[in-house]
Amino acid sequence: MRSTLQAPAAGFSLVELALVLLIVGILMLSLMSTLSSQIDQRSIDDTRRRLEQARELVLSFAIVNGRLPCPATAASSGDESPAGGGAGAACTTYYGGWLPARAIGFQQADSSGFAVDAWGNRIRYAVSATTWGTTRFTKQHNSSPATDAWLVTTTPSDLVICGSATGITGTTCNTAPSVTNQNVVVAIIFSTGKNGAPTPCATCLDERANTIVVDPVFVFHTPTSSGAANGEFDDQMTWITVGELYGKLIAAGQLP
Repeated sequence: MRSTLQAPAAGFSLVELALVLLIVGILMLSLMSTLSSQIDQRSIDDTRRRLEQARELVLSFAIVNGRLPCPATAASSGDESPAGGGAGAACTTYYGGWLPARAIGFQQADSSGFAVDAWGNRIRYAVSATTWGTTRFTKQHNSSPATDAWLVTTTPSDLVICGSATGITGTTCNTAPSVTNQNVVVAIIFSTGKNGAPTPCATCLDERANTIVVDPVFVFHTPTSSGAANGEFDDQMTWITVGELYGKLIAAGQLP
């Protein structure tokens, strides 16, 4: 009987299988990276929209109440502190608080009532102590002499936004680049970004400058990575100027 040789069964060698798995792994990593980037960008865009919405609500609050709202504190459950703005008394804090979601009607809030960004971090809020404490956008009648006066003479003189934490001295930008001066900003609303939970990045000098409770100096610039001189920066920020505030009040008929 003549024997015949059978051809070996076709299949993948171990080297070929390893190459296939390597390619699949690279494709999966690329897909996951792209998906993660898309999710991050959506969160950034959503947070930006929330900050703009909060900004409009703060301005609306000023039009209705004749004053800017006080910041919320850890004990105020997302409302102003003191409640109702203290009937003209001082705010509990001016620079180290959170957005008073309940007072302004901001709906994206956590279970404790605090306004949150797209990452679930509480949105922060600072208000000018000099503008808030003495300015009331209502007409006052003086009997002697008989005149009507508007209490709009006070301008902000404390809040300032710098382009870096390096060079800040005391309550001024000093040698740090200035984004605004100290006679412009009446309120600041900002998110500490993706890396802000539960506390801001410990090695991020520019971000840490935004969470000092008693400090009216804030920092804002384009995002930077962890390799930057002052560390990673992903805070998002918006602010209200005194001119814009008065313009809104005039347009609403609150000021002449």
